[in-house]
Amino acid sequence: MLLLGTKKEFPDLAIEVVITSGLVDKLEIYRGLGVTEVWQWQAGDFLVYHLRSQGYELIKTSELLPDLDIGLLAQHVKPEAQFDAVMAFRDAIRG
Repeated sequence: MLLLGTKKEFPDLAIEVVITSGLVDKLEIYRGLGVTEVWQWQAGDFLVYHLRSQGYELIKTSELLPDLDIGLLAQHVKPEAQFDAVMAFRDAIRG
């Protein structure tokens, strides 16, 4: 079992914003570091990858944060209106 918030050399979760395609396979770098989950933000949505013994598997929802609605979070990622987006997301999860 992984515990978020414990001190360790490398994080359990990495969030990456994909703007262009590069030559480096960043998932392999994260795999080498032992990062359990990688969220890639691209084209207005998150792709969530979880590390398995054979490599990263694309999954629908976070296994580290299973109660987090990734779709709802994606709706509130708006860099041009960051403060308003954070407040709207807070209000949405409060229900």
